[in-house]
Amino acid sequence: MLSITLPDQSVLSFEGPVTGAEIAAKIGVGLAKSALAVKVDGKPQDLSAPITRDAAVEIITAKTEDGLKIIRHTCSHVMAEAVQELYPETQVTIGPAIENGFYYDFARATPFTPADLEAIEKRMTEIVDRDEPIVREVKTRDEAVKFFEEKGEKYKVELIKDLPETETISFYRQGNFVDLCRGPHLPSTGKVGKGFKLMKLAGAYWRGDSSREQLQRIYGTAWADKKGLDAYLTQLEEAEKRDHRRIGKEMDLFHFEDVAPGDIFWHPHGWTLFQTLIDYERKRQNDAGYVEINTPQIMDKVLWETSGHWDWYRENMFTTTIEERTYCIKPMNCPGGILVFKQGIKSYRDLPQYIAEFGRVHRYEASGAIHGLFRVRAFTQDDAHIFCTPEQLEDECQKVVRLMLSIYEAFDLKDVSIKLSTRPAERIGSDELWDHTEAALAKALTDMGYKYTLNPGDGAFYGPKLDFKVRDAIGREWQLGTLQVDMNLPERFDVSYIGEDGEKHRPIMLHRALFGSLERFTGIMIENTAGKFPFWLAPLQIVVATITDDGCDYAKEVAAALKKAGLRVETDLRNEKISYKVREHSLKKVPVILAIGKREAADRTVAVRRLGEEKQTVMPLDDAIAEFKKNAARPHIDE
Repeated sequence: MLSITLPDQSVLSFEGPVTGAEIAAKIGVGLAKSALAVKVDGKPQDLSAPITRDAAVEIITAKTEDGLKIIRHTCSHVMAEAVQELYPETQVTIGPAIENGFYYDFARATPFTPADLEAIEKRMTEIVDRDEPIVREVKTRDEAVKFFEEKGEKYKVELIKDLPETETISFYRQGNFVDLCRGPHLPSTGKVGKGFKLMKLAGAYWRGDSSREQLQRIYGTAWADKKGLDAYLTQLEEAEKRDHRRIGKEMDLFHFEDVAPGDIFWHPHGWTLFQTLIDYERKRQNDAGYVEINTPQIMDKVLWETSGHWDWYRENMFTTTIEERTYCIKPMNCPGGILVFKQGIKSYRDLPQYIAEFGRVHRYEASGAIHGLFRVRAFTQDDAHIFCTPEQLEDECQKVVRLMLSIYEAFDLKDVSIKLSTRPAERIGSDELWDHTEAALAKALTDMGYKYTLNPGDGAFYGPKLDFKVRDAIGREWQLGTLQVDMNLPERFDVSYIGEDGEKHRPIMLHRALFGSLERFTGIMIENTAGKFPFWLAPLQIVVATITDDGCDYAKEVAAALKKAGLRVETDLRNEKISYKVREHSLKKVPVILAIGKREAADRTVAVRRLGEEKQTVMPLDDAIAEFKKNAARPHIDE
């Protein structure tokens, strides 16, 4: 008998091998109809693949993240089939599912056009309507090479020859289209549905190597149904309106130059915004017991060899050679933080220690991947490293989680999900260490009553981690903070403390970032608020604008009083109509405009215009200052 354990822990019994489709049918007709694939002991596989052992099984439907990934990957195959039906001379290369969709890279002498995309999308719809069965086939290495050589598919031949000798070489066939693929896939093309759309064309180098052939990439999006597609397209329209690059230009926050690709030229208001974010986090950290350090930007590669980064991240590091020594511009702050902690003898009484650093790091990103503030080559990482005893581990994890969620709440980011990323295939450290640290993270969350999802195999090479994702005002999800448990780097750097028994012990190291990249978080906040920052965060809070020249002296007096109260203020004394000034500063998203004329000067009042409000309010100056100071209170600090 075969025992199949379902997610609700109920058990189904079968006489012998069984498929996911048969399991779904036994559970119910509705589930059988909506089933797309199956998870066996956490690993997705085709619905038709036999299960030959006792296993934990979960039916994958379009309502799950795994289901969407399979829909998207199958949709990429449908697109490739459509391309080769319409343009038979085209070679197919690689076509994975990606966030929100898929792409496929094609080798074709003639460039694709927008009109071609329309024709391809139409043919895709026809292929979906055919409801072609999708069948997995396995070939030997020689059979696979011969198959694609006869088809003239040289890129597939190269992929096959580069596969490990132990790799099972599987193909997926739908109609006359056959592709090399590990799978899994939907049972048939009809299961893709009509929730897809081709989005854009781009160039791409074969296998990401700029010295190789340039290919043509077609991007598409795919969802469980037309409703999901329409919602996504609406979200894209709203996102375009909120694009931080456009708003950044309108608000005069920053710009980019070719002389420094992937780096930012901050303007005064943008730098004020950036520093306001840092100042807020610095105050919260200080209140939580952190001390702040700063470590060198350039350090000998020996340090990175010790940490393991040289082996794991060498291709992402900037290096230089001086006096026959190789140095690295730091890609992360961890090793520097360890060297600071190592200074002097530490006792168990000194732990935990909270060491924070707003460290500027540099990582090589391909030019095609650079994207505004979201993907840069130089950024500020709000790192902290907590050194604690094993007994303190769970409590310290909980403190970090509380601080992180409290700070997100201050920025009105309340829809937060947590993922526990476990050991990757390539890692350092023993399985015993990984067992201990993964269990500690899971228990910390469970004891606090927080739900989380597992992200198997996505941990850092030195330890498991918690990833915190927030959903913004238009429903997009962003990866922000992380908490990583590390018992490996303290070992590699020979870090120790003196225990209560007088002997040396290894501390546990927690890597913690709240926003991650401050530059990226700035971009997220620009788009989340559409530039209409809460008053306390706005880089320019108030503009004092004159109605007539009679108000200039009083306007300067008002601005000086507001600045003395700690507010960020500028004056606009230009000989322009007040309506022109109001419109200009409103486009720059200034929260408050104070209109000053002869009457206001005589009465010592201000005419208050708030962003987004038509009504103007006249207030005594002292009352206005008191109200603005109250509005500028920083959440959880000044309240």
